[in-house]
Amino acid sequence: MNNSSTKIYRKLDLSRLPKHLAIIMDGNGRWATKRGLPRNMGHKAGCENIKRITQNIYDLGIEMVTFFAFSTENWKRPKDEIDGIFNLIRDYMNEYKDEYLEKDVKVMFFGELKDLPQDLTKAMEDIMEKTKNCKKMTVNFAVNYGGRSEILRAVNKAIKGRKELDFNGFEELLYTRNLPDPDFVIRTSGEMRISNFMLYQMAYSELYFTKTYWPSFNNKDLQHALINFQKRKRRFGNIK
Repeated sequence: MNNSSTKIYRKLDLSRLPKHLAIIMDGNGRWATKRGLPRNMGHKAGCENIKRITQNIYDLGIEMVTFFAFSTENWKRPKDEIDGIFNLIRDYMNEYKDEYLEKDVKVMFFGELKDLPQDLTKAMEDIMEKTKNCKKMTVNFAVNYGGRSEILRAVNKAIKGRKELDFNGFEELLYTRNLPDPDFVIRTSGEMRISNFMLYQMAYSELYFTKTYWPSFNNKDLQHALINFQKRKRRFGNIK
C-alpha cells in the first residue's frame, strides 16, 4: 500500500463499512478501445482487476461482494466477445479456486446458469461445491443475470405454487434468496444507471458512480468510494 492509499485508509471507519458491496463492472471495452486494443483485452484486464479488488475488499474485512459479470442483455454482443468473456470466467475459476479455499472465501454464482455453456456451468459448480463451507467472506458473481427476468421468474413460481406471498416468501423465490441486500453499489465507467441489476434488492442501496473504467479502478478508488458511503445517512424511509 503506497503512502497516498495509506492516508485514505486512515480516513475509513472500519466499523462502518458496508456488509454487502455490489459492483457493476463497466467500461472494459472502452478501456481497450482507448488503448487501440481488441475489446477482449479489456475484458481480460477487467478480470485481472477482480482479483486485485477482491483482495482489497478482503483486507478491509467486508463480508460480501457481488460482481455483475454478464447480463442477460450481453448476449446481443458479438459471439467472439461473448466466448472470450466465458473463457475468462472459466479460467479465473480454475486458477483461483484453491486460493479462495485457502483464504476461507465462499464463491457463489446466480443467474440463469442453465443457459450457459455446459463446461462453464461445471466450473462454477465445482468452485461453489469446493468453497461452500467457507465463512470469512463471500464473493458472488451475477452471470446471465437480469433483474427483470429474476422478478418475472419469481412471480411465475408463485403463480405455479398458487399461494399468496409476503416479502419473505417472495424473496425466497429470487436467485439471491440466501443473500442480504447490497448496502452499497458501485458502478464504474461514468454511466449513471443500474442496467437491470438487482432491481428488487437495491430498493435502499446507496449508489456511487465513478468515471473510472473498471480495469483502472484500484484500491485508492475503492477507498474513496467507501469514504463517500460513510458520509451518508441511511434512513430507510425514516425522517430521523
